[in-house]
Amino acid sequence: MDSLRNILVIEDSPLVLKILEHLFRHEPNLQPVFCASLGEAQMMLEASAELFFAAIVDLHLPDAPDGESVDLVMRYGLPCIVLSGSYNEKRRDELLLKGVVDYVLKESQHSYEYAFRLLHRLESNSQVKILVAEDSEATRNFIRHVLVPHRYQIIDACDGEQALRILQAQPDIDMLVVDHSMPGISGFELVKLLRQKMKRSDLVILGLSADTKGSLSAMFIKQGADDFLRKPFCPEELTCRVMFTLERRDMLRALKKAAQFDALTGLNNRRAFYEQGIQQFQQAQRSGHNLSVAMLDMDLFKQINDEYGHAAGDAALIGFSRAFRAAFPDALLGRLGGEEFAMVSPQGAEPLSQALNALREQCRQVKYAVGAPPLSFSAGIYHGVPEDLESLLHLADQQLYEAKRGGRGRTFWQ
Repeated sequence: MDSLRNILVIEDSPLVLKILEHLFRHEPNLQPVFCASLGEAQMMLEASAELFFAAIVDLHLPDAPDGESVDLVMRYGLPCIVLSGSYNEKRRDELLLKGVVDYVLKESQHSYEYAFRLLHRLESNSQVKILVAEDSEATRNFIRHVLVPHRYQIIDACDGEQALRILQAQPDIDMLVVDHSMPGISGFELVKLLRQKMKRSDLVILGLSADTKGSLSAMFIKQGADDFLRKPFCPEELTCRVMFTLERRDMLRALKKAAQFDALTGLNNRRAFYEQGIQQFQQAQRSGHNLSVAMLDMDLFKQINDEYGHAAGDAALIGFSRAFRAAFPDALLGRLGGEEFAMVSPQGAEPLSQALNALREQCRQVKYAVGAPPLSFSAGIYHGVPEDLESLLHLADQQLYEAKRGGRGRTFWQ
């Protein structure tokens, strides 16, 4: 979460309040507002309901023994996470069908941490689009009713053909919840088509079926689904499977990002730069276009670290990288290591040299340490036939060496 979110907490137990206060101290973007009774909460919501993002609500309060606090919060349209000291399955089902986010037992530290996970998911869920492909209108409505309180964007499709059209028109859909047996294109066929022919590996797929065959879930997953639910399912089972599957996807994305991008500057790391650079060279060879490669080196970087400290050195690298990215938004950029950077661009050597000179002026304005000299870099460019990336980088590096030998803060090109 980036912006501050106010969370209404309606709870009278000193022990629970102590646990929640401790957890909120580790969440700088979540600001709790505590109310100990239904009356206090009512006054707070009447005065400023629009200021709250969500609510954590005790199911049983002295002046609200039968969940009246939940009804109050729901009337104001706030996402509501219910805390309860006792488990009642009938009551749980009633609350979930009423539209609460979840029903959490006051069992352990893990229970309260789970409630905070739900708060974080509410923030990210508003950006998640879920397509529900199901020929039963009752099941579609049930899934919508269960997932909407979690702030997901829900889109409906009544068969496989409609689902396929929607997925083709909206490539930003994050998740497909798909029934096994639909008229026309079945769920199996749709999953197979998406994974094998359309290469939609980024789409999270949750399969559904009322079939009692134990092998069905394995078959669905073998076709490419990420998870499987057997109908009928309870609301909690659906929300947990959806949440955990999306969290797993987010974790894989984070790992992929860590493998591709330099942690300090956000530019491509050496490995990702070479992989993408080789692809660009192959494409240029097929189309008969020349490419430019540039090697850049920040001037006197060791001196910055020695005289102003490594924090200043990091700030200089970050400031340079931001200016570099802003100056060349369409080029392939990378940090190869230390203060060494590289670029692949379709521009000719002369216009690229002029653009680097403009970047040099931008870098002089970067503030990275008190009293430090203006940020400077040297560069070498080679423009030619894209035989292979390594050869052109070596030729650009020779030009960089000449630029440094010529006095730094300049660009040599060939």
